[in-house]
Amino acid sequence: MKIQIAGENSLILYFGDEANAEVAAAVYAATQAIREHLADVIIDMVPSYASLLVIFDAYKCDHLQLRKSIQQAIAGESASGNQEGAVVTLPVYYSEESGPDLKIIAERSGLSVDEIIALHQAEEYRVYAIGFAPGFAYLGQVDERIASPRIATPRKYVPKGAVGIADRQTAVYPAPSPGGWNLIGLCPTPMFTPEGESLMPVVVGDRVKFKAISKDEFLAMGGELDEKFLQQEAKA
Repeated sequence: MKIQIAGENSLILYFGDEANAEVAAAVYAATQAIREHLADVIIDMVPSYASLLVIFDAYKCDHLQLRKSIQQAIAGESASGNQEGAVVTLPVYYSEESGPDLKIIAERSGLSVDEIIALHQAEEYRVYAIGFAPGFAYLGQVDERIASPRIATPRKYVPKGAVGIADRQTAVYPAPSPGGWNLIGLCPTPMFTPEGESLMPVVVGDRVKFKAISKDEFLAMGGELDEKFLQQEAKA
């Protein structure tokens, strides 16, 4: 782990050069350790794929003091072996209606739509980072057989709950927005609830499993088939 000064009241911790499960676990463990042991001096933390930005109260400590405290906190967390986040299961209505790019991925990969759905559910995905929009969790990694590049022309409109694949990452859109990911289904679970006790169902370091549900189950769980999106796809 490398620690560098990132600003007058911030440090950035680097845990590796690329995102993988081991690095993500280290980011999660460090975030938990700092939150538990240094909450009185920390203003905010921003975890990412392989780094953690720590913003502190400069009236309570300086860079040197915090660096030492962080090293001690992380050493204690590593000794305890607590480097695993929660496992969160997200339901998905997979279909060509809810996932218009399933057929394209099938044609590209030589797999059937059912095989793509099965492979997407088979993995346990680490939450590497949250960004782009509140609640947009970058999850990895999908089976290389269904990895897909971003679409050439991004959609002007992607509905809330859309489940997508981009390269070897997958994600759930937390709100309607433009987007260039390959869409394979819809998830009824809200990914960002600003008025709720818990803003998001996942945090960096958690692990996500996807579980297929029927259209009726999707609707019963509060999911919606966005008419604007359906009309857009019908014209495509």
